[in-house]
Amino acid sequence: MDQRIVDEVVDTLYSGWITTGPKTKKFEKLLSEYGGQKVTLCVSSASAGLELMLRWFGVTEGDEVIVPAYTYSATANVVVHCGAKVVFVDVGTDFNISIKAIEKAITPRTKVIMPVDIAGWPCDYNEINALVQRADILRLFQPATKEQHLLNRILVLSDAAHSIGGQYRGKRVGNLTDVTVYSFHAVKNLTTAEGGAVCLNLPEPFDHTAIYRDLNAKSLHGQTKDALAKTQIGGWRYDIIEPGYKYNMTDIQASIGLVELSRYEDDMLVRRKQIFDRYSAAFSRHAWAQIPQYESHDKKSSFHVFLLRIKGVTETQRDQIIREIFSREVAVNVHFVPLPMMTYYHNQGYEIKDYPVAYDNYSREISLPVYYDLTNEMADTVVAAVEESVRSVIGE
Repeated sequence: MDQRIVDEVVDTLYSGWITTGPKTKKFEKLLSEYGGQKVTLCVSSASAGLELMLRWFGVTEGDEVIVPAYTYSATANVVVHCGAKVVFVDVGTDFNISIKAIEKAITPRTKVIMPVDIAGWPCDYNEINALVQRADILRLFQPATKEQHLLNRILVLSDAAHSIGGQYRGKRVGNLTDVTVYSFHAVKNLTTAEGGAVCLNLPEPFDHTAIYRDLNAKSLHGQTKDALAKTQIGGWRYDIIEPGYKYNMTDIQASIGLVELSRYEDDMLVRRKQIFDRYSAAFSRHAWAQIPQYESHDKKSSFHVFLLRIKGVTETQRDQIIREIFSREVAVNVHFVPLPMMTYYHNQGYEIKDYPVAYDNYSREISLPVYYDLTNEMADTVVAAVEESVRSVIGE
């Protein structure tokens, strides 16, 4: 937060327009230009965007949605809200959803696959996109709604809450698959305090302008006009065409996003990569450190979370290391506890033993601080705290 953001928010407050209006529409346009997607709809959160798209596609009771076991609860919760069954699958050593596990989990009830770009590292979208187009997988699909008949295959709905600015094979996250959803929550790289965006990149013959209008109505209680449209002369009259939701972004939020987006590529991502590089260089000295991959020939992370893993430790030892780090006045975290371990999902019959890679990743993972104002000196303090804590627990 700096003076540029303060000035833009104040400009909005004095503009006479604080809810969804011209700045939100401008933010949508600029997000489309940045990510390369065909159309963008800003919403109140990534969770809202994911649920909105599930409901748009007609996901309901009796349907199945494939979700990685290693993700935040929002990815699965929205499936539950729709009345569908969450089908958890295991992940790879890069924390992202396993293509082989997806393939094994597909049934005639599968309507959507939801890959998650953990920590900002893009999933293998070409492989996922090819899988849903494969002849034997196409034959399994059983469409039930107009949208499902038009697509005539499983929808790929990407949870890109961590990965705006990430790249895969020369393309930015946003236009890598059918639909991508960003998060602009307070802890995300690009924030609007709370908020999210739906990025549409559906194949022909989908009409993206018509879908945008439909989603806009769904996100505003099923109204055929938003508040901005009603300001046109004689434009007060509107209709309610369905019992929609309240998922809209406000211009106050969008004003923060406009400033953040304008400097995201050349400032925010640059600084976050510098922190990743500093951690990587420091921990590469240690045999116990498993450093996350964040750049390759095909992929580039958004540098959202630095997922350090400690080789050869148990979950209990990892927890002890974390306590030692905190005792040195450094705050760390774990991203994430796999959902089959959470009370609600465990009580639904999911068992973490069925997702061994997810558990192994989690049991050894420690998320280190990465944020714009973290100085090099502070990063070095983090490194020292981790090194001392590992040494005190496992003696290396």
